[in-house]
Amino acid sequence: MIIAEKKPIEEIIGYVDDCGKLLILGCNECVTVCEAGGKKEVGILASALRMYFLNQGREVKIDEITLERQCDHEYLEEIRDVADQYDAIVSLACGVGVQFVAEKYHSQRVYPGVNTCFLGATEERGRWSERCQACGTCILAYTGGICPIARCAKRLLNGPCGGSSNGKCEVNPELDCAWQLIIDRLKALGRLEDYEKLLEIKDWSTDRAGGPRKVVREDLQI
Repeated sequence: MIIAEKKPIEEIIGYVDDCGKLLILGCNECVTVCEAGGKKEVGILASALRMYFLNQGREVKIDEITLERQCDHEYLEEIRDVADQYDAIVSLACGVGVQFVAEKYHSQRVYPGVNTCFLGATEERGRWSERCQACGTCILAYTGGICPIARCAKRLLNGPCGGSSNGKCEVNPELDCAWQLIIDRLKALGRLEDYEKLLEIKDWSTDRAGGPRKVVREDLQI
């Protein structure tokens, strides 16, 4: 899922300090799971902003709405009748959601309420770790289901570097070497021969060429 973290309240205040009416817009998907932008976080941010404006002696109307998703047209249409009533919208969705809201309501000021961090997994409550960089050419079939692009500090594709020591990365002695994890995994699967196969160097110009990437499924289009 997409992992995000809350922006400092001071930064958000800097965006909206001149507003008289605000909409705090949450998302019920990834940012809810990582407790950064769901209904609960919308309420917390709205309360903090109300307290700030109250201390400033200002009466600012702040409304709260949480959509199922902010990256789908159908859900963004739910605020069609009210969006233009606000001086600004603070979106607590990931960067995709923030941009989609801004595209949908292009005459409205839309600000991010979270920092989008990475694609990751929940290790335990309050702890998330990166697992994927959405590079466009998945090689997990050859690396035992462990991604060296996301988990190796140098993005190496064919084994550990000289800085790997005792299964740890030279960048951080507490960080597992991704390639040591891959080797251990392949060995446990009885597929250590896969380690001998050379993976082609990723052609980032191809994977990321031509601006924003798109996936088109003609069989799903209406």
